[in-house]
Amino acid sequence: MVIKMNVIETISKRHSYRGTYKPDKVPREDLKKIMQAGLDAPSGCNKQTTSLICVDDSDTLKEIHAVINPPIAESAPAMICVLTKRINAYRDKCFAIQDYSAAIENMLLAIVELGYQSCWFEGHITDDDRICDKIAKILNVPEEYDLVCVLPVGIAENEPLLPRKKEFSERAWFNSFMSKE
Repeated sequence: MVIKMNVIETISKRHSYRGTYKPDKVPREDLKKIMQAGLDAPSGCNKQTTSLICVDDSDTLKEIHAVINPPIAESAPAMICVLTKRINAYRDKCFAIQDYSAAIENMLLAIVELGYQSCWFEGHITDDDRICDKIAKILNVPEEYDLVCVLPVGIAENEPLLPRKKEFSERAWFNSFMSKE
């Protein structure tokens, strides 16, 4: 079921979903829209350091899930793997982290707008056990790229649990820190 909403509404409705997914396949057209949203994200000095691999083949998904311990999103019918290529840009600074973060957020918003759910899994796979390297090997990712994140994509089996957010006045101000304006 596709639910259309405006961008502000989409932002407020986007929350990490760690539950189970319905077995319904995600149409390739929707996956392309999600990936294009990621590729449309801003990129420092237009270096376009972010690349994506979408996995919707059930055998490849099983192979990937076999190396993810503890397990995550095992029932998701698709997974977008986010790659980065660390390229220096302005004044020998690399903006790869900012680039892929912007791409991930764009994709998370597109996922929700299209009626699906997801969760940004980064630390879990890039930690000391380097699950990211195992996934990269399965996907034939060249050495000059780092696999930095996976985004499961699918229809949520249950409604996402919404975390309590701090009040606006606890985290945002006008004209100076903690102003009472």
